[in-house]
Amino acid sequence: MSLSKVEPLFQAKLNQLQQQGMRKGEEKIVTGIKLPVDGFGPRYQLQGYGERAFLRMNSNSYLGLARHPAVIEAEALAVEKYGAGPGAVRFISGTYAPHVELERRLAAFHGREAAMLFSAAYATMVGVLPQFISEQTLIVSDALNHNCIINAIRLAHPAGKVIYAHGDMAELDNILAGNRGRFQRVCVVTDGVFSMRGDYAPLAGLSRCCAQYQNDYAEGIVTVVDDSHGAGAFGNTGRGTEEVTGGQADVLIATLGKAFGVNGGYVAASATTIAYLRETAPLYIYSNPITPTEAAAALAALNVLESPEGARLLDQLRSFSAKLRYGLQRLGFETLPGEHPIVPVFIRDAAKTTALVTHLFNHDILATGLNYPVVPQGDQEIRLQVSAEHTGKDLDYLLDVLAGFRC
Repeated sequence: MSLSKVEPLFQAKLNQLQQQGMRKGEEKIVTGIKLPVDGFGPRYQLQGYGERAFLRMNSNSYLGLARHPAVIEAEALAVEKYGAGPGAVRFISGTYAPHVELERRLAAFHGREAAMLFSAAYATMVGVLPQFISEQTLIVSDALNHNCIINAIRLAHPAGKVIYAHGDMAELDNILAGNRGRFQRVCVVTDGVFSMRGDYAPLAGLSRCCAQYQNDYAEGIVTVVDDSHGAGAFGNTGRGTEEVTGGQADVLIATLGKAFGVNGGYVAASATTIAYLRETAPLYIYSNPITPTEAAAALAALNVLESPEGARLLDQLRSFSAKLRYGLQRLGFETLPGEHPIVPVFIRDAAKTTALVTHLFNHDILATGLNYPVVPQGDQEIRLQVSAEHTGKDLDYLLDVLAGFRC
């Protein structure tokens, strides 16, 4: 076997990505964390940059729980008790007490009968969504859905697929009305919070729309929502887009790797649905679960979230997000209103977006630039992500650096 004939094709693809400004390039490697000092939050050291330490404005750790003492202690105690890994898939001998307790707690947290853990939220969506798709199923998907949903749909091979304009419930209504009699089942899938913009799906309206046409399809309409950026970080108690909108999905998918600060994904639904998924979802059946130590750490994170400290962290997160949006608007930058800690800065030009990322990096700030095709042409942006680890002085420094940007 040899790769000699295909490697030139690989290199051509890499060159194309480079020319289009889409190549991610070498990953920045975190080598250390400097603790908060003088009213500033933690700073991150990177390999190859000496003593420079960076303000991280591109982290999903919305509540800062990855570094919370209770979470770290829970993981350390669990590794002593259970070892470093599960040693098997769940149905053989890889289910540990922390897995079961975490599933119980997550189900209760989201008001569901049952929940089920996966190795990642991406694996959850790819493992779960195809199990709801039959040869007579129509999938209806929001235009700005995450890549995991797009690939899950590709794997599912539905009878039909329709994309509705982002958040457009009138178009969703037209789709459901216009396809009556053509399909046995419909699966409507959307992100809760949209990862590139920080806006969210109108779940209450979506639920009403689907309920209106439920009886027009022999096997009904199933709603699947991926709220990975909402769970733990959005809403008064951190219960995500469902809490903010008052709507509820039939099947809720989320992650432990963002607000909870650990690793892994999960799905919450009815007891019968979860029992069905345990028997049919290949990425659950044939893959090792998160480690028992990760499950223990996630339980500790959930304990923090449901405590008065968690309420304080959520309040702080909302306050800092509002502060950043207000500061951006005062500087003349375009952003979106809202409370979520994803704060987009629309630049609407690829070269200027890249220049701003470089400007921030030169001032020891890590931020992510998003260009086409990651976002639609004309929607090029910097995605800033607020964390409860940040301080007011951190955001003031960021805004001062942004004020000095000249394109």
